[in-house]
Amino acid sequence: MVRNVAGEMAELEPEDFHLLSGLEHGMRFSRWVAEGKLPEFSGLDSENVDYRLDRCERRGLVERKTIQYTGYRLTFEGYDALALHTFAERDTIDGVGGPLGVGKESDVYEVRSFQPLALKYHREGYTNFREVDKERDYTSEKQHISWFYTARKAAEREYEALETLYPDVRVPRPVDQNRHAIVMAKMDGVELSRAGLTDGQVVPVLDLVLDEMAGAYREGFVHADMSEYNVFVGSEGVTVFDWPQAVPTDHANAEELLARDVTNIVGYFQRKYPQHTPEVDEAALADAIREDDFETVRAFA
Repeated sequence: MVRNVAGEMAELEPEDFHLLSGLEHGMRFSRWVAEGKLPEFSGLDSENVDYRLDRCERRGLVERKTIQYTGYRLTFEGYDALALHTFAERDTIDGVGGPLGVGKESDVYEVRSFQPLALKYHREGYTNFREVDKERDYTSEKQHISWFYTARKAAEREYEALETLYPDVRVPRPVDQNRHAIVMAKMDGVELSRAGLTDGQVVPVLDLVLDEMAGAYREGFVHADMSEYNVFVGSEGVTVFDWPQAVPTDHANAEELLARDVTNIVGYFQRKYPQHTPEVDEAALADAIREDDFETVRAFA
């Protein structure tokens, strides 16, 4: 788990962020940024670079390794600090609270603003980042894809999907995005996997989920990772979240991914509520969603 750095933000100085930004720039070209390059990348003199490296390393924001040279790189905590700094400068958020959810590919925290919001850090690439590097990869710039590039692209894809779908589809309202982080409205309700639906709620909730899948397809997206863990059930309906892997409906695999989404969500209801979930022709249901046949979609549930 990546440590929450929000409590340390007040201790950081503008020059610390210059250093972190310089490392971010350098990591576009190599896994480890040579110490001698940091004055150029950060705009700080060598003495200040040394001082800032010590401050940031003690706080776990950067890592050092001696290979053929002394190199540095951002940690995920350092990248978090850069995103938080930007959100604070934009007045998007004014404080970070406790965790709302921690997973393999994202961490979500409650944040303070003019209303309750959620801050999601994408962690795609974190596992590979922690693995032991092969030294021949340190300078293989042409093949180098940094972990923060992977995480940032995931955040950008998700934010694009949310901006396109909201408010016509019940997804979290997008507020802001920077680097690998997204700020969105905090969801009310409980995860579908833990909802414990009553007999009379099973079909209506399945109906609502299918409606949102159809609405997303109508707006141009397939979720591509639908499950009981990506749906919140609340007093006002359902909310479908986690969209970084979403694909546009003209994607070569969109039809296959939509069929898989339908199978996953219907299969969950059939496993957990077998007595109250009707038999469903999943292929025909996927066809109805693609053809925007709303009445047929409703009829399946």
